[in-house]
Amino acid sequence: MATEIITIRVGHSPDPDDAFMFYALAAERIPTGRYRFVHELVDIETLNQRALRGEFELTALSFHAYAKVRDRYILCRCGASMGDGYGPLVVARRSLSRDELCQGPIAVPGRWTSAFLALRLYLGQDFPFVLVPFDAIPRVVADGRYGDQPVLAGLLIHEGQLTFAQEGLIKLVDLGEWWRSETGLPLPLGGNAIRRDLDLEVQRDIHRLLRQSIDYALAHRDEALAHAMQYARDLDHSLADKFVGMYVNRWTQELGPSGEGAVRLFLRRGFEVGALPELIEPEFIREA
Repeated sequence: MATEIITIRVGHSPDPDDAFMFYALAAERIPTGRYRFVHELVDIETLNQRALRGEFELTALSFHAYAKVRDRYILCRCGASMGDGYGPLVVARRSLSRDELCQGPIAVPGRWTSAFLALRLYLGQDFPFVLVPFDAIPRVVADGRYGDQPVLAGLLIHEGQLTFAQEGLIKLVDLGEWWRSETGLPLPLGGNAIRRDLDLEVQRDIHRLLRQSIDYALAHRDEALAHAMQYARDLDHSLADKFVGMYVNRWTQELGPSGEGAVRLFLRRGFEVGALPELIEPEFIREA
């Protein structure tokens, strides 16, 4: 009797770090048994919105957005992007005080990105913001406008963290560095999550295969990086390698107690400052 093929729709961002960790699944470098993985690549804020509708069996999402989809998804213990003393940057054309930043408006890549919540925690209050596609933010900040809206500063994620100086911008704060000074922990940014309505066996199989894909990429770095380069946009090979190394690392292989604790604290701080309406206790899948 033929084995039933189970299709797993995967959503992740078209960025070199995600492409790197999903390489073995996308290129069929590891056996997946009865599972067929179909990949769709969209920006992180779109993934956050689509997770609300439960469109993917396996999806990348922001830890901030997890607060809105926790009833639909359970977090993976592998596949996380953590800012280990570095992370999203706030940049501007000139030096600004924290009080000036609070007056905004600040160009941000998404209301439910973890970078947005981290900035909210840093400023300690709500702030005026303008939603701008993540890859357009450096140019928008340099121009000082987005359409007819003025822009004072910008919140950079992805490769903009490495290339912002090309637009003549200066760094005001590294939120990952700030978070580590505050907590001693890495800053939780992106994770992967599996839909709760799947059988437990299927959830565990997907989690195991994701872990194998990450392990394969790290063990075959040059091969996986060559694949990731097609998503590197303005990064040369050296910068793409640096970016991947920043966000695919030991935390990606296994969050462990410290990583899970960082996620828990991040969400708790969000609740304490009023950015989240209720205290969220993150739940992580446990492998058999």
